[in-house]
Amino acid sequence: MSSFAPLLQQFRHPLAFVTGLKPIAGRVLMLAVAAVVSVLLLLVFNANLQTLEERLGALGWTLASDQSAEQRITLVTIDEKSLARISWPWSREQMAALVTAIDQAGAQLQLHDIVYTEPREGDEALLAAMTAARGVVLAQVPVLQSDQSVQSGVMTHPLAGVSCDTVQSSTQSFLAPHSGFSAIPKGHIAPWVDRDGAIRTLPATVCIEGAAYPALAISALLEATGSQNRSAVVESGNGPFAPARTLRLAAYPGLTIPLDAEGNLRISYRSAPESFQAVSAVDVLDGNFDPELLDNTWVLVGATAFGLGDIVPTPYNGATPGVELQARILASVLDTAIPYTPRGAGALLVLLGLGFSGVLILLAANRDRISAYGLPIAAVVLPVLALALHIELLASFDIWLGWVHPALYCLLAASLLLLLEQSRVRQERSRVYGNLNSYLPSDIAREIAYSLPSSSINARRRDVTLLSADLRNFAAFTEARPPEESAAVLHFFFSRAAHIIEHHGGRIHEFKGDGLLAVWDGNDTVAAERALRVAQEMLSAVHSDLLPLHPPAGLEPLALGIGIEQGPALIGSIGPAHRRSHALLGDTVTITLRIQEMTAELAHPILVGECAARQLNHLGLESQGSYLLNGLRIPHTLFAPRVQELPKRRSRANQPDLKVVSGGRQ
Repeated sequence: MSSFAPLLQQFRHPLAFVTGLKPIAGRVLMLAVAAVVSVLLLLVFNANLQTLEERLGALGWTLASDQSAEQRITLVTIDEKSLARISWPWSREQMAALVTAIDQAGAQLQLHDIVYTEPREGDEALLAAMTAARGVVLAQVPVLQSDQSVQSGVMTHPLAGVSCDTVQSSTQSFLAPHSGFSAIPKGHIAPWVDRDGAIRTLPATVCIEGAAYPALAISALLEATGSQNRSAVVESGNGPFAPARTLRLAAYPGLTIPLDAEGNLRISYRSAPESFQAVSAVDVLDGNFDPELLDNTWVLVGATAFGLGDIVPTPYNGATPGVELQARILASVLDTAIPYTPRGAGALLVLLGLGFSGVLILLAANRDRISAYGLPIAAVVLPVLALALHIELLASFDIWLGWVHPALYCLLAASLLLLLEQSRVRQERSRVYGNLNSYLPSDIAREIAYSLPSSSINARRRDVTLLSADLRNFAAFTEARPPEESAAVLHFFFSRAAHIIEHHGGRIHEFKGDGLLAVWDGNDTVAAERALRVAQEMLSAVHSDLLPLHPPAGLEPLALGIGIEQGPALIGSIGPAHRRSHALLGDTVTITLRIQEMTAELAHPILVGECAARQLNHLGLESQGSYLLNGLRIPHTLFAPRVQELPKRRSRANQPDLKVVSGGRQ
């Protein structure tokens, strides 16, 4: 179980584990995590993300829609104006009159987005009008997205050669014209309705009872050729940029209709709604229209009145008549500009994600501001670039690539890399602070670590209590002993002294040579007592653990001298911005250092200045007289604590084991 403890610890602190890796390894790991998380999000929220992709992806059409008028297709609409004159449903005689009027206006082909399911009086007149016209194709409706079981009318005119094994859309329910219209060509008008109610795809063929029935636009192409050959073939696409499937009509050699993997046509919304010319059906009956609108065109007859219920949302409008969708499909088929998703779309999106990953790694590798500002900007810009690429491909090449996958990945990857780099910076800053704190007081180290350098004086006056300690005779010791041994003795002294000082609330201002300077904030009795207590403990500890019983031959034994004083001092940093120095300045500092020097002359290991002595009257300090300290002009009275018996020195066996490495003087 103990062997798994480090692994469990890493799982508890994954970010610490990642920051502990090499930078490139940590970044690659974060990218891998972003990829996995994005895949999981796509699986969990696939429907919502798909809707988002479709709605924003359609900007490739709506931002620069084609405003030119569609001259080949004209809509004859049963609109509110028509219903105001003739209530719905119209009689067969009225529909026959409309068919005749459209044909007499010169229309090449009529496509009826109306299903004549029930036999009615006047069917003979309507059938005669359709038969006499240049060409008519009727609508039939396979019921695809409903549990309703209905079979009304007769489904006719399937495609030969298309096996139901290759058709993804199938049903047993349908609404079709009754058997009296069996001779008239037909095509289905059953689209797929997405979760948000929008219509974006339509099956090219729908399988019913073993036969594949084509869409209305495909039947129109076959009828326009005048050929009786209604055979077709569905094939798989070849190459990464080819559609998943293609539909080829024997009557149209060279025409390839791109389909998706389910055999659906994607509806193009390239043309603006205003580009489709429409004439009210009642105006056609009255002859009150421009004949050029119908002359030599394909006419789509359908309902646009809101009361008839054939209204669907599109990228342009929340309420668009269904007949307009049929016009869009027909126009894109005629232009051979049917949008499709390439077979290699997944691989292309992966390559796009890898390219974005390279950009993110380059940004993350450039530390400081480039990483701090570049990664958040990339989290916004790269998804927008993915969307822009999708829009450009759709607008220029009718390729629906998709954009949500790389966009989601880039958002997660940039966020995780930013988190990693900020954690790494924070860790490094903490490490720098820790290292600085080992050389400087904690407040100064914090100021250096978390603020920018300045060329101005950054210092402030404080009342402090100072303690200066020095190892006497250490210079002679280093001259006689190897430098490794001298370093070991000095290291032990500094370590013990620092422990004692920090234990009593002080801090080391600096180690200098074989001495040190310690600081306590304030010049009150508490600070003075702590400094004196530290001096006594240092003297006791060093005397018992560090100083040898028998110094080297010809050398005086090591001794410790300590000076204590209180007063104001200037604490801060000075110097140019590129080379600052932490300073502790003022008379109090000079006096404390000079008091420490006097310990050798007065043969007292601890001396206290008169300011600190005032705070220690209750301890019975003994005056040592007034002295003119070196370099100063005003005499200072020095005090010494009562002499305390020092602990007996430990035997050689109990001396600290100071190992001396090879080298040094012989």
